[in-house]
Amino acid sequence: MLTPDAIADIADELAAAERDRTTVPLLTARHPGMTVDDAYAVQAEWRRRALAAGRRHVGRKIGLTSKVMQAATGIDEPDYGAILADMVHEDGAVLEHARFSNVRVEVELAFLLAEPVDGPDATIFDVLRATEYVVPALEILSSRIALDGRTIVDTISDNAAMGAMVHGGTPVRPDDVDLRWVAALLHRNGTVEESGVAGAVLGHPARGVAWLANKLAQHGERLDAGELVLAGSFTRPLWVHRGDTVLADFHDLGTLSCRFD
Repeated sequence: MLTPDAIADIADELAAAERDRTTVPLLTARHPGMTVDDAYAVQAEWRRRALAAGRRHVGRKIGLTSKVMQAATGIDEPDYGAILADMVHEDGAVLEHARFSNVRVEVELAFLLAEPVDGPDATIFDVLRATEYVVPALEILSSRIALDGRTIVDTISDNAAMGAMVHGGTPVRPDDVDLRWVAALLHRNGTVEESGVAGAVLGHPARGVAWLANKLAQHGERLDAGELVLAGSFTRPLWVHRGDTVLADFHDLGTLSCRFD
């Protein structure tokens, strides 16, 4: 495992890459013995420093929960990252494209928790009981580490490539709709580029949140009341460029959009 000094150095490097809007070489190429536990330690140190600098924790994101996302990235297990308040935007947001690196968009559902969800034995039923609202969302991926050849260790260290999120459309109670069958069309500049159904996330998007609660328990943490959880993408990541407008149509749950300037 990496030493505390090495973990701190990597966290500093990733914070600088986020600040300077650059990318760094693969961590696993430079630290060939680096483990998943090392990667989560780097992420935790990065988050600790962000909070110490005045940023505010508001939730978590889950990544790589669907087969389509695993196939798109070549990574075969889920991961998670932190959502900070300055990453959260409302429907219609205009985002600075240059603020992010390797910019892609995914279609997801976000769960707003009214009660905590504790692992290590959390179930889909615990998640549904704890959820106040589910709302359509877009996740903006920003990879501060080189993409070619990356592993889950690189991705976790990079806060699971979390850049920002946009939420909108119609919030629903978790028992008002069959969340498995929530579908969306993802448009870029008026053309449908991707589509998917939320059940692609581990069979049910709430199962991804249960996975997260159980994974956090391994690191001595939990999901708290008031947290917003991005449950994982059910489309492939869509590359976006400066000037693009992205719109996700969730049918009965409405639409949401953002533009990259």
